[in-house]
Amino acid sequence: MTSSSTPLAEQIAAVARARAELERAVFPRPAKPTVLAVANQKGGVGKTTSAVNLAVALAEAGMSVIVIDSDPQGNASTALGVEHRSGTPSTYDVLTGELTLAECLVQSPQVEMLKVCPATIDLSGAELELAAKTQREFILHQAITDHLAVNRHVDVILVDCPPSLGLLTLNALVSADRVVVPIQAEYYALEGLSMLIQTINRIREYLNPRLTIGAILLTMFDKRTNLSAEVAAELRAYFPDIVLDTVIPRSVKLSEAPSFGTSIFGHDPRGVAAVAYKKAALELAQRIAKVEESNG
Repeated sequence: MTSSSTPLAEQIAAVARARAELERAVFPRPAKPTVLAVANQKGGVGKTTSAVNLAVALAEAGMSVIVIDSDPQGNASTALGVEHRSGTPSTYDVLTGELTLAECLVQSPQVEMLKVCPATIDLSGAELELAAKTQREFILHQAITDHLAVNRHVDVILVDCPPSLGLLTLNALVSADRVVVPIQAEYYALEGLSMLIQTINRIREYLNPRLTIGAILLTMFDKRTNLSAEVAAELRAYFPDIVLDTVIPRSVKLSEAPSFGTSIFGHDPRGVAAVAYKKAALELAQRIAKVEESNG
């Protein structure tokens, strides 16, 4: 008499197979530095979690990665284990012109190839200060351009945006080549996406013609519910070339990791969520390389 495997055993075996495949995978490097804005004006969709874990996955794959924390809450800075008390050289200083990006970058203790420009609470007042500046939408873009002019080894810059469409997010989108949009697998997420797409289209028309949606990443996916499957199916029907095949599952470990000052790769590196983020990072790297190849 043969015993049938349980759903849990099947899940463990699937994660093990995926982990083994990822260990053999080669992440293609972009031909030139790529700036990714991780944005969604809706809060609670896994935006910062995605920015942090995609960055760590790419850095662990050997890429030179920079994370610019542009959210005054500083959650990305916390999760990457870097200091972000008030007065710390930060994104605020870059936007106000007090310091260069290079002067604000610090090494993340989690992975050698990852540097972070932290966000402090000072950033919460930046929008008012920026409002009076000329070319205020281009300040971050100019800072990144200046940095890349003398630091050509950088592969990817990820900008973690606040959950709004104000000047901080606008600066990130003007500086970006592509937007990565994390979306929670729920009905109302679809409504917020249309507003973000309209904003991206306006920015592309008036401020940044190279801006495109590089990827939509489904987060907090619960395969036990019909709603998650329906949201995924609807997104893929409307955006067949943009939605990543990989989905990020609901995970207690993902929620726990920031409280330990680390990413999922420092908290539960062999778990299902770490495997999912590494797969998503690989898929994102492959898509960037494919677009670059098609553009010559």
